[in-house]
This record gives sequence, C-alpha cells and structure tokens, in this order.
Amino acid sequence: MKIIVIDGQGGKIGTSIVRQLKQSLPEQKILAIGTNSIATASMLKSGAEFGATGENPVKVNCCDADIIIGPLGIVLANAFLGEITPAMAQAIALSPAQKILIPVNKCRARVAGVRDLSLSEYIQLAIDQIKEIIGV
Repeated sequence: MKIIVIDGQGGKIGTSIVRQLKQSLPEQKILAIGTNSIATASMLKSGAEFGATGENPVKVNCCDADIIIGPLGIVLANAFLGEITPAMAQAIALSPAQKILIPVNKCRARVAGVRDLSLSEYIQLAIDQIKEIIGV
C-alpha cells in the first residue's frame, strides 16, 4: 500500500498526519512529499520513511499511489501562497488513488457541511478512513 502525505508551507498539517498515522499504523511505510524542503524535513522528522520535495515527485508518485492524504489545498492550483502548482494539483486530482483531504478554512475554499472540529480530530477521522480502505 503506497500512502503519500503531501503538504507545504511549514509542513504542520503533514507532520501531524504522519505522526498520527505512525501511531495508528506503525508498520505502514509513508512517503512524505513537501512543496518545499522545510515541509519535507518536518514530515520526515515525524516518522515518514521516505521524502521528496517539489513538483516532479508529486507528478511521478501520484500515478501509482493507493492513498493520498493532505490538506484540501493540495488539489487547488496556486494554493499555499502559490506552492501548489497547477501541474501538482492536476497530478493529485487525476491520480487513481483514494484522496483524503483535510478541510482547512485557510484555503480560499470552504466546504459546505463541514463540522467545526480541531485539526487533530479531522486527522483522526482521515486515519479512520485509511484504516477502512486498508481493511484494518
């Protein structure tokens, strides 16, 4: 199972995702892809086994991923102050992988019907979905 965590800026959300994934599924290998080296380094420090940075790793790795998880902005061109390129957003959106997107109202998109939960609670819901997909 190829699980990719994608994040940008300082990597705070991706770091939290990796940490909670490793606690819930310690045997699962995680590939962290940051839009910048700070985000990648932060996710690697949190326990991701593999890491890469930038547009090309997103394009290359999304084509055979099983699960892609990250903040909602990863599928929005020019999100994260322009760190998500149109090519990145397209590669993620077109990937055959299951996409689990964490709603963050800092993006210029709001999701109707989203509950008012903490980031940690949203990440736990996302991890529960990953467990369901994996069959754990």
